[in-house]
Amino acid sequence: MKKRLTHVGPDGAARMVDVSNKTATVREAVARGRVRMSRAAVTLARAGTTKKGDPLQTARLAGIMAAKRTADLIPLCHPLQLSLVDVILTPRRDGFEIESRVRTVGPTGVEMEALTAV
Repeated sequence: MKKRLTHVGPDGAARMVDVSNKTATVREAVARGRVRMSRAAVTLARAGTTKKGDPLQTARLAGIMAAKRTADLIPLCHPLQLSLVDVILTPRRDGFEIESRVRTVGPTGVEMEALTAV
C-alpha cells in the first residue's frame, strides 16, 4: 500500500486538508525542547532581574503567542481556537527545558501549536 501525503493533492499541488466532516473532540498535545546556555546565563535568567525584565516570563509569553499564531507561521495549518496553552520552563545546569501543553475542542489536532510554543 502506497502512503500519500495529506497536504499534497493528486496533482502534486499543496493543499489544506478538509476537516469539515471530522467530529469536534478534545485535542491535546505536549511538546518538549531544550535550550542550552552558559551557567552564567542560566543564573541571570533564573534571577529574573535583567535590564529588560524577567527573561523567563518573556519566553513563556512568547511561547503562548507563538502557539496562537501557528496558522500564520506554518503554511497549511488550520487556524484553531485554543482553549489552553501552558509553557513551563524548568532550569537545568546547562540551560532550560521547555514544555508546552496545548488543548482545543475541534476537528483537528494541536501538535503543530505545541511544537511552535517550544
